[in-house]
Amino acid sequence: MPESKKYWFPKKRYGWGWGLPVAWQGWLVLAIYAVLLAVGAAELLPERGPAVFLTYSGLVTLVLIAICWIKGEPPQWKWGDR
Repeated sequence: MPESKKYWFPKKRYGWGWGLPVAWQGWLVLAIYAVLLAVGAAELLPERGPAVFLTYSGLVTLVLIAICWIKGEPPQWKWGDR
């Protein structure tokens, strides 16, 4: 019997994408993401301006999406439990 894969991020119940984490690793990734955004806002906004911060935020968000794609359930449109 094949071993079932343990996902960090489940599919959303409605819509497309991932919901809140179901594993501690997912919560850790989400916490690191929040810390990186907060530090980026504190350091980049005053010194470099909003354009640099938005670029930084976009890159950090792309890394989060990549992790969700790799460690989450395959995303698909869902319309609740049917």
